[in-house]
Amino acid sequence: MPPSPPAAGGGCSRAVPCREPGSGTTLFFPAKAREPAGEVCMKAQGNVRGRERLIPVARGISPADILFEHAELFNPFTLEWSRTDVAVKDGIVVGTGRYRAKTTIDLKGRRVVPALIDAHVHIESSLLSPPEYARLVARHGTTTVIADPHEIANVCGTDGLEFMLGWRGKVPIDLFFMLPSCVPATPLDRGGAVLGAGDLRAFAGRDGVIGLGEVMNVPGVLSCDPEVMEKIALLPVVDGHAPLLSGKDLTAYILAGVQSDHESTGIDEAREKLERGMFLYIREGSTEKNLRAIIPLVTPENASRCSFCTDDRHADLLVSAGHIDDCIRSAVGYGLEEEIAIRMATLSPTERFSLPDRGALSPGRIADFCLLAEGKEFTVEKTFRGGVLPDLETPVPCPPLRGRFACDPPGPADIALPGSGPARVIGLVPHQIITEPLTFPVNDGDIPDTGRDILKAVVCSRYRKGEIGTALVHGFGIESGAIAGSVSHDSHNIVAVGADDRAICRAIGLVIRNEGGLVVVDPGEESVLPLSCAGLMSVLPYGEVNAALGRLNRHVAAIGGRDEAFMYLSFLALTVIPALRVTERGLFDVEAFSDVPVFLAQDGKS
Repeated sequence: MPPSPPAAGGGCSRAVPCREPGSGTTLFFPAKAREPAGEVCMKAQGNVRGRERLIPVARGISPADILFEHAELFNPFTLEWSRTDVAVKDGIVVGTGRYRAKTTIDLKGRRVVPALIDAHVHIESSLLSPPEYARLVARHGTTTVIADPHEIANVCGTDGLEFMLGWRGKVPIDLFFMLPSCVPATPLDRGGAVLGAGDLRAFAGRDGVIGLGEVMNVPGVLSCDPEVMEKIALLPVVDGHAPLLSGKDLTAYILAGVQSDHESTGIDEAREKLERGMFLYIREGSTEKNLRAIIPLVTPENASRCSFCTDDRHADLLVSAGHIDDCIRSAVGYGLEEEIAIRMATLSPTERFSLPDRGALSPGRIADFCLLAEGKEFTVEKTFRGGVLPDLETPVPCPPLRGRFACDPPGPADIALPGSGPARVIGLVPHQIITEPLTFPVNDGDIPDTGRDILKAVVCSRYRKGEIGTALVHGFGIESGAIAGSVSHDSHNIVAVGADDRAICRAIGLVIRNEGGLVVVDPGEESVLPLSCAGLMSVLPYGEVNAALGRLNRHVAAIGGRDEAFMYLSFLALTVIPALRVTERGLFDVEAFSDVPVFLAQDGKS
C-alpha cells in the first residue's frame, strides 16, 4: 500500500499573517491550517453524511469554526459575484452572510471561487506519481480529479488499479476513479493485462469508484459485443471516446449507454454530440488542444453540459502553464465569459458525476475554494481544502511499482523495412493526436530520409520477446539520433522514432536498461528520465521531473525535433484514434481496423 503522508502537526486556532508577494495586503490564516489535505477531505466527506451538529451553526445558534469575511464570492448557480462572508464548520460550508466563529479571517474583498475539477485525466500521463501530481495541481486550484487509470492497468492489471486506489485520502486532492473499460484498448492490442467485466465488477463498489472509463472500443459497441455491453451495464456513469463518430453510428453509440465524449476536435463534431445529449469535456492537454475550436459552442444555456479536462498533460506544462486554471484563462482568451468558464470548471462536472458535495460554496458542500490573486486575470493564489490550507510543500514518497520488461534490445536487422515505391506514412497533425494518412514515394535504402522528414517509427513489445513493428512517420523533424519511451498509449510498449537505425536500437536499449523511461540519444550524448513506476511515472518530486523534462526537450531540439515530441511519440501506437498507427505488428489502419503493409504494392500480400 502507498505510504501515508506525514502526520499533521499540532496547533491552535490563532491566526498567522501571510503577506502576498509584491503586495501590501496581509491576509491571516489559521496556524493549524497547514495539515495533510487528505485528512481534511475525508473528515469533511464524513460530516456531509451526518449534519445534525452543523444545523445549529447554520441557524446561527452555535459558532462556526472559521468565518471568511469580506469575500467577493462567485456563485456558479447564478453566474454572479457578491460581497459576503463564508462560514465553515468541520470543513463544510454552513452558510454565507453574518455568522459568529471561533476564528475570523478577513479576505479584504479578494475574489473567491469554488475549487476546480478536472473531468477526465490520466494521472500517469503527467509522468508524476499520484502524490506529486496532486501536490502540483492543488497549487493551481484543483482539488478534485476524475481519473481513468487505464494506463497503469494496461501494464499491471488489477495491481495497477489497487496502486492508484490506494492513494485516495492520502494526497492533497480528492481522487475519484472511472474503471478502465478497454484493457487492452482493442482486441487486437497486446499489452500487459486483460481486464474483463468480471475483473471490473470486483472494483465497482469500491470507495471512490464512480463510473466506467472511456469506452474506446467503438466497433465493439456498434456490433453489440457481449463483453463490451456487459461492462457498460456495470455502472450508471459511463464515459465515452468517440473521435469523429457521427450520424447513426453516433446515435447507436449513445443508445448503448455511453454518455460523454472528450475527443471532439472541431465545433461541428462537438455540436452534434451535444445536441444528441452527450456531456462534453473540452480538452486541453499537451498535444490535444481543442479549446480554441470548441469554446465558441459554449453558452450560458448549455454550460451545465460542458466541463474542462486535461486528459494527458505532462508535468512541465503543469508547472509552466497550470492545470484547469489554464483552461479557464485560455477559454476567456478565446472569448468565453469568465463566469461561464468558472462554472465549467466547478459546478458542471459535479452535476455530470453526481457529486453534490462540491462545486459551489453553498450550504452543506465541502469548503474547497480558491483565493484569486489581485488583478483581472484568473490566477490562483491559495487553495483551501475544507476551509484550511493543505501542506503542499512536503513531498510524499512513492514506492516504485515495477513494470514488465521481458524484451531484448533490437538490432538494425530487426527494424528493417524492405521495399520500394509508394508508401503509407503516418502524418502528425499539430496540436492533435489524430494523424493524417500520407503517401510518399520511398526507396528502403533512403529511409530514414531527413530531407523529407520521413523517419522510421518502431514499436518493440516490452512484454514479449521478438515482437517488433516498423512504420514510417512524417512530422517529427529529427535530423540525427533518436528518441524513445515506455509511455505508449495504451499498451505502453516501447516506441521510438529516429534518423538512423542504430540510434533507434540504442534508444530502445536504454529504455530497457532503465526498466522504463524517456530517452534521447545522438552520437555524443544520452539524456534519460527514468520512469520507475510501471515504466509510466517517475517517483521524483515534480520539480526534479520538470527539470529532467527540460533537459530532454532541449536535447530533442538540438537534434531537430519538434516541440512536445514525447507526447506525440506516446500516441503513435494508439489504435483507437484515426488514422494510421504503428504497433508491434507494424502499420495499423484505424478506419479499416486492420494491419496494412507500408508499401502499397504489397497490399493483399501481407
